[in-house]
Amino acid sequence: MSKSSVAYLYVLLKGMAMGAADVVPGVSGGTIAFISGIYQELIETIDKIGFGVFKTWKKKGFNAAVDEYNLKFLGSLFLGVIISILSLARLFSFLLEAYPILVWSFFFGLVLASILYIGKQIIKWTSAVIISTLLGAVVAYIITVVAPSEAPDVWYFYLLSGCIAIIAMILPGISGSFILVLLGSYAMVLGTITDVQDAMLKGNWELLIEALFKILLFGIGCIIGLKIFSKALKWMFENKKEITLAILTGFMIGSLNKLWPWKEVLSTRIDSHGKEAIVEANSILPYNFDGDPQIVAAIISAFIGFALILLLERIAGKKKVYAD
Repeated sequence: MSKSSVAYLYVLLKGMAMGAADVVPGVSGGTIAFISGIYQELIETIDKIGFGVFKTWKKKGFNAAVDEYNLKFLGSLFLGVIISILSLARLFSFLLEAYPILVWSFFFGLVLASILYIGKQIIKWTSAVIISTLLGAVVAYIITVVAPSEAPDVWYFYLLSGCIAIIAMILPGISGSFILVLLGSYAMVLGTITDVQDAMLKGNWELLIEALFKILLFGIGCIIGLKIFSKALKWMFENKKEITLAILTGFMIGSLNKLWPWKEVLSTRIDSHGKEAIVEANSILPYNFDGDPQIVAAIISAFIGFALILLLERIAGKKKVYAD
């Protein structure tokens, strides 16, 4: 296997890690991209790609277009994301239902380590940087306590959900899945993915076509959101790097409230698949938890998540994503 093939295999695996993170509300695929050292290349590739790729293809050929617009990297990454989402959507749904404390503890540790990693990229902690961090934390915390809405199961809402969620998915510290939860479309989108799997297994072509159409709409929304936001994000990192990193660090700090494993359920609803889903919940101490708090197992799970980020950092060679 050639060196380039090995490199793209690593990109595929990083895409799978991003996809796994994006399935779970509270965890950002952008954080994984940041830590694994591909964030700058991802943003610059998305920003560059456009209708010009077809002109290059027509004038210079397909291979020239692939090389000029770094499509092998983008294709490998998104293939990994898609593989992970399709394969892990049902698994994560099961794990969150069967082992909620352990799963949320794992991601709490993962995000806690991510805060330390991204925070280390900030060189000068000026008053503006500190204020930006606090502001990001407050905004993220407020978002975590907002009660999710109920989503209308109509075509344009899939488009809108994809557009908004993808912006969060590529931002370190902001979970696209959690934005879907706030929009009320998380269960709807996740259910559509599982509908594809069920339709293929049962040979229900009508359901398959309907589910694929909804996924296509969501994907188009993602593309629109990426193109709109990538230029702004690229400018922010190139011109306001310290402030941008501070805001992202604050977002991650504020999001820890959403990931806290022990919750007191205030209200629930029945989702589109007939299952009871939590609408509002308060973070509480494990000793006040109604049930087995599993404190030791939760600490171990959080430690594993924390250690995983350190491992990713070591594999990435402790590279800075955006050089000064």
